[in-house]
Amino acid sequence: MATESTTRPAPTLARQRQAAMYERALRRLPGGTDSNFRAWGADTIYVDRGLGGHVWDLDGNEFIDLRMGYGPVILGHADPRVDDYVAERMRRGVSFSLTSEDEVRAVELVCELTGWVEMARLTVSGTEATMHAMRVARGYTGRDRIVKFEGQYHGVHDYALISVLPNDVTELGDRANPVRLAWGRGIPAAVAETVIPVPYNDLETLRRIFEREGDQIAGVIIEPVLGNAQGILPREGFLPGVRAITEEFGALLIFDEVKTGFRFAPGGAAEFFGVRPDLATYAKAMGNGYPVAAFGGRREVMSILPAKVSHGGTYAGNRVAAAAAVATLETLRDGSVLREIAAKGRRIQAGLSDAITRRGLAHVFTGHPTMFGVMFADEVPTDYRGWAGTDHELYDAVAVGMHRRGAMPEPDSREPWFLAAAHTADDEARIVEIFAEALDAALEERAHRRAGEVGH
Repeated sequence: MATESTTRPAPTLARQRQAAMYERALRRLPGGTDSNFRAWGADTIYVDRGLGGHVWDLDGNEFIDLRMGYGPVILGHADPRVDDYVAERMRRGVSFSLTSEDEVRAVELVCELTGWVEMARLTVSGTEATMHAMRVARGYTGRDRIVKFEGQYHGVHDYALISVLPNDVTELGDRANPVRLAWGRGIPAAVAETVIPVPYNDLETLRRIFEREGDQIAGVIIEPVLGNAQGILPREGFLPGVRAITEEFGALLIFDEVKTGFRFAPGGAAEFFGVRPDLATYAKAMGNGYPVAAFGGRREVMSILPAKVSHGGTYAGNRVAAAAAVATLETLRDGSVLREIAAKGRRIQAGLSDAITRRGLAHVFTGHPTMFGVMFADEVPTDYRGWAGTDHELYDAVAVGMHRRGAMPEPDSREPWFLAAAHTADDEARIVEIFAEALDAALEERAHRRAGEVGH
């Protein structure tokens, strides 16, 4: 028997212009978007503008942005410190396939902020950065295979799309001997054979694989934090253990810091966890939303460029990207902005925790306060397979409900929340309020559904 609703109904969002845009886009863009990740069917959002920590869609619906472009917008949308500098520099010309001072300065800042990178090169996207880092590792070692961890996303080149995001984790195979699960069609089997997946936080399996085929392994690529499972953190000793194994077997350690770089600390996860890799990749937060990325590392390793390993790109280091990196990294270099963002994250977590606890639900937080997840679970999972045991269906329902109430996390429990310097105290309070309302609505809907199932 149905019960009367006790939650405030979500407002009805205007969709007229976006519905028309969706139909128009479907005629020319597969899925109606330029990325599979943005294709949400009839709920696909078409953005009009962003300012600070907020975005507005084509119908004028306003949202507190908790995606921030999947993490790049570390300062806030339309930040004048970055946009004004980019506008001034781009008036001198944008693309020359020649090197500008902005490129040199951007790389100098990468080296300065990380404290361990000695040489680097710019490119345009995180996908390109990880692709080139893997190639450098293979070129430097003379070996072909790369180890990566299940559930970790390193971009959309063929070598990255192995064992990434299955909904059914049994497809990953036996934990002690995982299968090479290609994410989608079009990836040659010969490419997949060069990638060896391992469960995250599992040194035992990693060592066993190295003992079996370490003489063929060029390197290990790892997100220090499992970003695509809401930022699951490494167990104590895991990253030092990975570092030790790679050194023992003569392989390179590649930190994919596309998400964590210049966010966890000025020196990224390498600084935060106190582990130095041989190579690292950066993107996202280094340009506050502009398309800029970098890969770099130890001088000895990077010196294999340009003579022995191929790297190039017409738009690599273009003035817009390089200028954005200069302005953003100059703003982040003393760490004060990142400390402020982390403080916002801790306050929001405290509010969320109180709201969830009052409703009698088990929950845990994952990740870093600037990039965190909330899971409905009794304990923090340690790998992607563990994510499957959380109540991610409830989380997804809450995330969708938050959209209807004016806050926008990714509607997928694998993606963490990203905070920016521009989020205000009012935003913090409203985020918690919206989360609580959406949680109540999701719980009520679940109860109604289960009551109906029992009735039938």
